[in-house]
Amino acid sequence: MKRSFFYLIMVIAILLVGCSNEENKATNNEDKENAVGEKGTPDVDEAETAEFVYPLTGLKADKQVKNRAIGIMVNNHTKARPQSGLSKADIVFEILAEGQITRFLALFQSELPDVVGPVRSAREYYFELANGYNALYVYHGAANFVNDMIKERGIEHLNGSLYDNDGHLFKRESFRNAPHNSYVKVGSIYEVAKSKGYPVKSKDKPLPFLNSDEIESIAGEPASHIEIVYSDQPMEIVEYDYDAKSGKYKRYSDRDQTVELNSNEAILLDNIFIVETDHKVIDDVGRRAVDLTSGGEGYLIQKGKIQKVAWKNQDGRIIPVKNGKPVGFVPGKTWINIVPPNTPVNVTN
Repeated sequence: MKRSFFYLIMVIAILLVGCSNEENKATNNEDKENAVGEKGTPDVDEAETAEFVYPLTGLKADKQVKNRAIGIMVNNHTKARPQSGLSKADIVFEILAEGQITRFLALFQSELPDVVGPVRSAREYYFELANGYNALYVYHGAANFVNDMIKERGIEHLNGSLYDNDGHLFKRESFRNAPHNSYVKVGSIYEVAKSKGYPVKSKDKPLPFLNSDEIESIAGEPASHIEIVYSDQPMEIVEYDYDAKSGKYKRYSDRDQTVELNSNEAILLDNIFIVETDHKVIDDVGRRAVDLTSGGEGYLIQKGKIQKVAWKNQDGRIIPVKNGKPVGFVPGKTWINIVPPNTPVNVTN
């Protein structure tokens, strides 16, 4: 009886020690998670020690990144929203196209969605940007003089009007009306590009990115809400809301959140870069020339803060600078809003 009682006491003691160890382990894990949350994010920490990173996001890659970036023109007309594929873009440029309506150039490299669209027509400043990032330029149609520019300047491109609804590269969807229903099948882009003799491999230099310590010391004023007013009438307003928990910004067009069409997945951004530059209307349709070479003023918004910076075109890529030196991006997704001078930019703490 005594021996049985002794064994029972021993078993209880072992169980208590085990529970205590598990509790300590859980507490230690929680402390580690909190420490990561305070000092940065796992993605950023991994990128700092990674042998390879994606050139346009600065995030860790498992191997040398060799696939060439793809730049796709994406429609932003009210009738084209919500779009497909934008959550996978490494960088998105938003620029006025017709009247006061903006259009996107979405650059894809680290993630390739199945479908992107609706795809719209080309403009000179968009294809020059794509070329600056060494991206294959994908669009659907263009004015004759724009198509002539593309050919004369040797821009490596895929024009959807030549593959319209072929079912392999482009498809017209029935749930929207033209010109808001052209979608490109991303998995076919490299194949078709190769058939045209375009290279689909590339070794690109990474953009400037911040490390975790630099992220902790980002300069600037608090910026929990940003509003860019492209136009009051008609309403063409872009908004960004900061989510402190994720450390990212959510995006809105005309008060509606920007999400993926099929999944309703929100667009989440690590960097918002507002670039001010001259715009000039060049024809009676309202097409513009946009100066993307001269440099100028801008704002960089990261981790709930906004700072005034300058911008420059460095070898075709638009980067923020301060006191003549590049300012790094937070590793992750970036949206760049190109705006005319005196465009209202309203910031709420």
